[in-house]
Amino acid sequence: MEKIKNIIFDYGNVIFEINFKRTQAALLQLGITNVEEFFAHKNHNPLFDDFETAGISPAEFRAGIRAAANNPNLTDEQIDEAWNSLLIGISGNNHEVLLEVKEKYRTFLLSNNNEIHYDWIINYIKKEFGIENYDQYFEKAYFSQHMRLRKPNVNIFEQVIKENNLNPNETLFIDDSPQHIEGAKKAGLHTLLMDVHPEKLRDFLRQHHIL
Repeated sequence: MEKIKNIIFDYGNVIFEINFKRTQAALLQLGITNVEEFFAHKNHNPLFDDFETAGISPAEFRAGIRAAANNPNLTDEQIDEAWNSLLIGISGNNHEVLLEVKEKYRTFLLSNNNEIHYDWIINYIKKEFGIENYDQYFEKAYFSQHMRLRKPNVNIFEQVIKENNLNPNETLFIDDSPQHIEGAKKAGLHTLLMDVHPEKLRDFLRQHHIL
């Protein structure tokens, strides 16, 4: 990776472990029977896209879950617990790995996220690691709900490129989702598909001669 000067990292299952099967099981418990079509890694109900781009509020998202479950009596707490079951935590020593990478490259975070998950994550990293945000680990951290854009749409990559004056030919994007990789390629970025558990991030970066 001699010509790479900038790296854009995805968050879920690259740095931070998430588990779609846990969330599918939790949504099933709420009464949503078609969970494979409703919420999966490669496709999902438009409700989630809308939430990740701040097109709807947390209250509207919860209302959508109640409608999908055909249960108006589900509490906010029940819905949030099921939704946050996706989130496991930082794998291994990945914060230290990010600091190592930052010493060699300009680094950025680009995550499809939403208000409920974001609040959980910020509370988690503060409690577990004593940090307020990701400012020390990246030049800038981007979250879809703040940008009102989401991957794999090419415009989210173009905004990161433009705001930071990045040369796409010198920029690598790392993500675990094939559809996001395709979006990044359309923006002219080099890409790597993260195909190992996030606890193996350092090994993955070494394998590809980034570290």
